[in-house]
Amino acid sequence: MSAPITPGLVHDYLLVMRGAERTFAALAACWPDAPIHTLLYDPVGTNGRFVGRDVRPSPLQRLHVGQRGFRRLLPLFPLAAQRLPVADHDVVISSSSAFAHGVRPAGGALHVCYCHSPFRYAWHERATALRESPRVLRPLLARTLDGIRRWDERASRRVTHYVANSQITRRRIAEFWDRDATIVHPPVDTDRFAIGVPEDFFLVVTELVSHKRVEVALRAAERAHVPVKVVGTGPELERLRTLHSRGVEFLGRISDEELATLYGRSRALIVPNVEEFGIAAVESQAAGRPVVGIDEGGTRETVVDGRTGVLVKAGDVDALAEALRETHFDRFRPQDARAQAERFCRQAFQHRMIAEVARACGD
Repeated sequence: MSAPITPGLVHDYLLVMRGAERTFAALAACWPDAPIHTLLYDPVGTNGRFVGRDVRPSPLQRLHVGQRGFRRLLPLFPLAAQRLPVADHDVVISSSSAFAHGVRPAGGALHVCYCHSPFRYAWHERATALRESPRVLRPLLARTLDGIRRWDERASRRVTHYVANSQITRRRIAEFWDRDATIVHPPVDTDRFAIGVPEDFFLVVTELVSHKRVEVALRAAERAHVPVKVVGTGPELERLRTLHSRGVEFLGRISDEELATLYGRSRALIVPNVEEFGIAAVESQAAGRPVVGIDEGGTRETVVDGRTGVLVKAGDVDALAEALRETHFDRFRPQDARAQAERFCRQAFQHRMIAEVARACGD
């Protein structure tokens, strides 16, 4: 699938293949000849997904910083983003959860931004970022985040048209930047998944960082006396492994094939935090399995409470434990979950994004 224009494409950093990167890969496939601009690029960490594409990383690439250390470059990202060489493009399409929307196209050029979230640590997760930083560094980090927030507001004014990945992101764009946005839900490669035979374990699939609230899921599972398998890695891994060893299996990062099989074998996926969208919830439903999630954010848009999953109050460990313990998961029909997931397939996303760009261009 391709569109008649050849825009310049931008993504924050291409270091791993998580939800934002998978979304960007589907977006980039709409314009297969378009160059890709990014702050940092790791062809191995992205599983070779962009090999063969014209990927143009910023000068920060020379520092050879990968996924484990890129956060140390935080003060440098705004300037590096606005210096990405996109001025030769009449149309720029950015995919941003932090800095990509801050590029500087030429005067008169069109800039469409697909926004996964305004940069959380400058806005709605600022307190969390400061709390998790070493005390001696907090004043410096606070000043850095204040500067990024001011830069972020200025950058938002240069975007022609915002597209949000969900209702909650649209509300944040309006609140933080005073801009409106249309909504196009992210894509899920539903064809990767098949309905399996469920076994006696629950599944958590996420990066192990504090704002994903994995500890809430593990505490609830302990109270419900149910086993959990955790897929993902991150800075919280060792702490969580130390605190929650009984009944929890940490699998780290696994292949797409292994994950697809694991979804189909689980009783249900647990989503313990408020997601902007939450691709894992749709993946679980594509494999015919229900979701136990939070009744806020993206799961409200992807899970049908009582039909393809159970939604509970955010942060309520007891309510989550009760849902895990008392819900009769066999009553959920795999076909219903699969049908719900198909609403978010890759082809639907691509058609809608091509239409949004065409509309912004006045076609």
